[in-house]
Amino acid sequence: MTNSEPRGYHGIDIGGTKIELVAFAEEGHELKEVHRERIATPGTDFAEFLLAIQGLVGRADKALGLRAPVGIGLPGVIDSATGRQLSSNVPALNGRAVAHALKDALERPVAIGNDCQCFALSEAQGGAAHGQPTMFGAIIGTGAGGGYCVDGRLLRGANGVAGEWGHWPLPAAQLVSQFAPAPLPVLECPCGRRGCLERYVSGPGMNRLHQHLGGGDETPAAIVAQARAGSAIAVKTMALHADLLGHALATLVLTLDPHAIVLGGGLSQLAHLYDQLPAAMRRHLFPGVRVPPILPPKFGDAGGARGAALLARQQLTDHS
Repeated sequence: MTNSEPRGYHGIDIGGTKIELVAFAEEGHELKEVHRERIATPGTDFAEFLLAIQGLVGRADKALGLRAPVGIGLPGVIDSATGRQLSSNVPALNGRAVAHALKDALERPVAIGNDCQCFALSEAQGGAAHGQPTMFGAIIGTGAGGGYCVDGRLLRGANGVAGEWGHWPLPAAQLVSQFAPAPLPVLECPCGRRGCLERYVSGPGMNRLHQHLGGGDETPAAIVAQARAGSAIAVKTMALHADLLGHALATLVLTLDPHAIVLGGGLSQLAHLYDQLPAAMRRHLFPGVRVPPILPPKFGDAGGARGAALLARQQLTDHS
């Protein structure tokens, strides 16, 4: 196999509790799954982590019948100056030059992006936004992040952080929201900054909003159920959350103007968002700007490894 004529790819999705590898055979322009394996993430020992990845890839090579290029979706970001991993929920990776170490360990091309970028790429190619000239994949789960694709190709930017909308700051007008009786607290973020969007619009963020309004320590799904049962506090929580998220996505429209937005992460399973977000976004857009379709994901949690494999193919295409 040469880099100009690949016949298969491995995609690896790395999370805080599990690592999933999916091996794909290339059939024309399509990727066909031929092998899947999931293991627990070695979270504290970097050498053990590298051995686990080597084992996964070795078994996948045998299943595919070739030494395939590898794409990897990692949580967190990579410091563009040092190549070291930052803000990862896998402690063994923090401060490590993960990309360099994996290339040495696997002795082959390795493409690395964050998990949100891999999600977006998967939904842009064969997913919910397939065929759209531009799309944004917005992850709303334990955090908030995303990726931007043009003509089915991921745009990563000079630092590789394009799509990190979760670390935009909430403006003062949103901290003093019309939906809250008292100003929202300016929350610390693990990234080291304060007032980042993900602290308010993520799953844990929705819980914080609910408690701020006088509710209990409920999950987003429980809050929605309470609202349907007539809880005034839960109804206010949903309205406040939709307004904050609507403002964030409206800002994405004014910045990138995507033809479609695909939601991912745990909150993408909340059906009310697809009904409420268009109106919430319009409140923060000037007249004449249309809200793009807000779409549920096609691949859901299964898209991370697929997107990582597509990233490996994109990288090889770029360098061929």
